[in-house]
Amino acid sequence: MDSRRGTASPGYRALVVDDEAPLAEVVVSYLQREQFDAAVATDGDEAIALARDFDPDVVILDVGLPGTDGLEVCRQLRTFSDAYVVMLTARDTEMDTVLGLTVGADDYVTKPFSPRELVARIRAMQRRPRRLHAQGAPGGQPTTRTIGALTVDVAAREVFLDDSPILLTRTEFDLLDALSARPGVVLGRRQLLEMVRDDPWFGDDHLIDVHIGHLRRKLGEDASRPRYIITVRGVGYRIGNGR
Repeated sequence: MDSRRGTASPGYRALVVDDEAPLAEVVVSYLQREQFDAAVATDGDEAIALARDFDPDVVILDVGLPGTDGLEVCRQLRTFSDAYVVMLTARDTEMDTVLGLTVGADDYVTKPFSPRELVARIRAMQRRPRRLHAQGAPGGQPTTRTIGALTVDVAAREVFLDDSPILLTRTEFDLLDALSARPGVVLGRRQLLEMVRDDPWFGDDHLIDVHIGHLRRKLGEDASRPRYIITVRGVGYRIGNGR
């Protein structure tokens, strides 16, 4: 199928992936009003190829795509892109939400939805890094933190393990940032959710465990002897000492 790019703009790039062409075009029109350069893909394979070429800042991704579904597209996106991913679905179950977060999605919107609200949520996500880091690290901390073999560069939003770069989603980075900025402090699940989300979360607080699990795998954590993210049973998590 053909990919369609919107007119160039000074704003961000957005990739809309949905096999419902009328819906995709409505979303694109709202994004273009907000100065996004928008592209459309109507199936999973096209979306992956276009994402490599277009390098979007945000991907609005339908779960129920023909062929390669949205969950698999998100998995593949996460191997080469740290774009925000907002999953769209006609279903509204906790399991669908967990699956979407497990493969690296940043947010979840259930159809039918308001395109205006969708764009507002995207804008809120984009503000998150600037809002969290515009004044530097909390308490005047240095913007580069070293925890054993792990380096967290807050200003550049980069993470290195044994000098090798680790590709994290924005939510994963924000979790690591929140924990590493407060050594020795235990942060509860609800507290962490409020730190990394701009909109209220009314679901199960344990969904933060999905993001933490994904982050731990990327950091090569041994579940029996974690070095970087320590579970405090019944409370939440704290940063480790890297040893």
